[in-house]
Amino acid sequence: MQSPPNPNAATETVRMPKALVLVLVLVAVHALGAVFGGWAVIEENQNRQEHGQDLMLPWALAWFTALFCWGLAALLLGCVVLARGRRSWIRVVLIVCLSFMALSTVFGFLGSLASGAPSLAVFVIAGLDVAALSMVCGRTGRHYLSVRGSAPTYLQG
Repeated sequence: MQSPPNPNAATETVRMPKALVLVLVLVAVHALGAVFGGWAVIEENQNRQEHGQDLMLPWALAWFTALFCWGLAALLLGCVVLARGRRSWIRVVLIVCLSFMALSTVFGFLGSLASGAPSLAVFVIAGLDVAALSMVCGRTGRHYLSVRGSAPTYLQG
């Protein structure tokens, strides 16, 4: 005998898949790295100016770069915080940002190969970025980060 359908099924909360949680942790780490990167650009320019050296970047470009990094970090952290609400725009933002991060780390790894000192850390980060991108672009990300319907319960892992 089958149990009757649950009338409150639409109001039940759907758990976020663990793989998507790991993707959001990676995105949060990238956001913190962007905050540090923006600070590092300004700090390096300030340090070079104090020691009478040539600036790494002109001040206007350094501030633009730092503000861009901080804005990107705020956007990424906003996506991480709001992802539980299953908004479809978060998936689009994550796809664009993860694509940018994956491409930049792949080019970073290729650059380290060309210099003769391949970086294992950059290779691992590039692999994680590509895996995270495939998770967000794939079925799990599409089903969970969708406002059109409830996420299937079989995609919990």
